[in-house]
Amino acid sequence: VVFIIFGAFLERTGISNFFIQLANCIAGKYAGGPAKVAVISSALCGMVSGSSVGNTVTTGSVTIPMMKDTGYKPEFAGAVEAASSTGGQIMPPIMGAAAFLMADFVGVPYSNIIVRAILPALLYFTGIFISVHLEAKKLGLSGIPKEKLPVFKLLIRKIYLLLPLVMLVIWVSGNYMTMQKAASYAIVLSVIVSLFDKENRISVTKCIDALEAGGRGVISVAVACGVAGIISGSITMTGLANDLINGIISVANGKLIIALLLTMLCCIVLGMGVPTTANYCIMAATCAPILVRMGVPTLAAHFFVFYFGIVADITPPVALAAYAGAAIAKAGPMKTAFNASRLAIAAFIVPYIIAMNPAMLFINTTIPEVVMITITSIIGIFGVAAGLSGFVFRNMKWWERILCIVGGLTLLVPGSLTDLIGLVLVGAVCVLGYQAAKREKEALAA
Repeated sequence: VVFIIFGAFLERTGISNFFIQLANCIAGKYAGGPAKVAVISSALCGMVSGSSVGNTVTTGSVTIPMMKDTGYKPEFAGAVEAASSTGGQIMPPIMGAAAFLMADFVGVPYSNIIVRAILPALLYFTGIFISVHLEAKKLGLSGIPKEKLPVFKLLIRKIYLLLPLVMLVIWVSGNYMTMQKAASYAIVLSVIVSLFDKENRISVTKCIDALEAGGRGVISVAVACGVAGIISGSITMTGLANDLINGIISVANGKLIIALLLTMLCCIVLGMGVPTTANYCIMAATCAPILVRMGVPTLAAHFFVFYFGIVADITPPVALAAYAGAAIAKAGPMKTAFNASRLAIAAFIVPYIIAMNPAMLFINTTIPEVVMITITSIIGIFGVAAGLSGFVFRNMKWWERILCIVGGLTLLVPGSLTDLIGLVLVGAVCVLGYQAAKREKEALAA
């Protein structure tokens, strides 16, 4: 409850606009800049808002028109915002308040959760960023003109807006006080930092407005959590939960990949239209035990079900975040949803890596292993994203796209042999693309 109210107060300090302007400074001038701005700003805003749909509407009202003006198709612009906003829910340190729930469910410190969530979140947004960049290159789009970009020297003066967020993480992860007390202090700190900005100063009226917004958010989450509790209690008391677990384990017949696939489908169906916090409660109670019984480490199992529960917001047919983005972009809802699913392909791959190779969560691993997993995963995500977009230096042929996707997926499978095969396939497609593009330029120059 207190964290939801904290999010409402933090939004009224003008931090969303600060994040958008900061993203403009970082990526606005590059090819397809507005889309990259949407990815960065949505990642930052989403972790605080705790709602994929709410974040899509908030930041999308600014970023989607910018993307359309640059030259992106409406359904692609809406999809970028929906995929990025949904990813904000997996972005540490807040993770849409799910980080605090996960710490309680799994029984590990909060600081432990946010550290282990960094690498998967990095891969998710890297995948979207690569897709956006390749689409911009494919369409020949430029960035935002320099004169329209915010001045970094002026923007950095508002860095104090991050203080409540930073202090909240320090207070909670350092075990200086209870989570509720830390969030309460963070609310007071939000009001204090707002006093330094006369445009976004939190007055008594704004305080009441923030409390009202927080109350509405609490009610919607409380109702969803209440219903989730009834569902979870019912399937537990009737034995349906045990039957579901035993059924999936029986069908899987000892094959982890089959159990993961069936669990993924359960998570996507159960997660449709459910807010982040309630979503995770449902997944933790019904789906995580399936993977734990299959030998997946508890933390890895919880990350797996959490990711696929969140992904339901952009997965057809009930893709609420994609529909919200489509409404702003004036695009077809289903086209936007399919584009969002393609952009967020990392969200469908990373959980499998986590379950099959928990080293991604820094479980039972060494620094060299983590570095190797990070490098091969990023190249693998690039291969899949490039294959789906059909562009590397120039438009790819159909067989090159297949090779690129296969190579990318092979890199994501743990093992030296699979890494080597993946590097050869993705590398070969990139070299062929570069040489073909070079020949085309030379022919045009001649």
